[in-house]
Amino acid sequence: MKTDAITRNYLSDPAVFADVFNYYIHGGRQRIRPEQLEERDTAKIALPYGTDGAVVPVQRYRDVQKLYASKTDGETEYVLYGIESQSQVHYAAAVKNNLYDAIEYACQVEEAARSHRHAMKQKKKDGSADAAEEQKKPNSGEFLSGFWKSDRLIPSVTVMILFSPDEWDGPSSLSEMMEIKDPKIRSFINDYRVHLIAPAQMPDEEIMKFQTSLREVLLFIKYSKDQEKLNQILKTHEERFRELERRAVDVIAAVTSSRLNYEEEEEVVDMCKAIQDMREEERRIGEENGELKKAQEAARNFYNLGVDLETVARGVGYAVETVRQWLEI
Repeated sequence: MKTDAITRNYLSDPAVFADVFNYYIHGGRQRIRPEQLEERDTAKIALPYGTDGAVVPVQRYRDVQKLYASKTDGETEYVLYGIESQSQVHYAAAVKNNLYDAIEYACQVEEAARSHRHAMKQKKKDGSADAAEEQKKPNSGEFLSGFWKSDRLIPSVTVMILFSPDEWDGPSSLSEMMEIKDPKIRSFINDYRVHLIAPAQMPDEEIMKFQTSLREVLLFIKYSKDQEKLNQILKTHEERFRELERRAVDVIAAVTSSRLNYEEEEEVVDMCKAIQDMREEERRIGEENGELKKAQEAARNFYNLGVDLETVARGVGYAVETVRQWLEI
């Protein structure tokens, strides 16, 4: 399975998804509860105007998108959160995410217009509109746009997670992708900021604000290129690393290209043991490769001294045909 598919599967977990936004928006305070999250369709189709008013279908996909509902002053507000996972730096992220959000808002306008059209058709069909209902008829502007004056858009917030031990060196806003010399022109540009979680650029105390296994995932990724520091992290947080959910371990293995030894059917993985087993296996393979190189070198030396092939093979302990291949004879 590809890294993007593995990270997407992991982030689709409501607990992990809520953890991302509880950290980014609420500083780690548990305001968004997983059970409040409702699945949303990740395929969005907008219909912007094209040449001469033609309608052009545009389809884009988000990695994960959910709807979070919160109650304020006794009324329900629906807030839309999107999330993007990136295993490599995307230097046009500001444009891409801006497009996603714009398409999301265009879809909401279309959904509102569709809802109003349906309601008006139903009202006409029923033929039971009273005086109060008559006052709710759209004015010319509302009828033209399909979006009524009292309608409201659901806010869309996109957060990107860089699943990489490398630092993000791309633009963090739309304006950083431009070279604007005239400050007056700059004041007319609507900027768009990239909301980013990049473990390599986060202090450990920030990563510790996550409450799910995402904490261990980000810590491991951050120090995956520094074995000494990684050993310290594993020791400091040993209790949690010894009982890590398999999907989190899948992410770690895929992102860091670690050949971790664990059974795929395991729901909980002892990461400390998996790493120890992996290192022992790497050491064993290294030793075997070292012994093999020694045998190949000895075979070559003896053969160059005039020892016959069969005797050389017996001396190094390998089959004649194997030694023949080594010596290319």
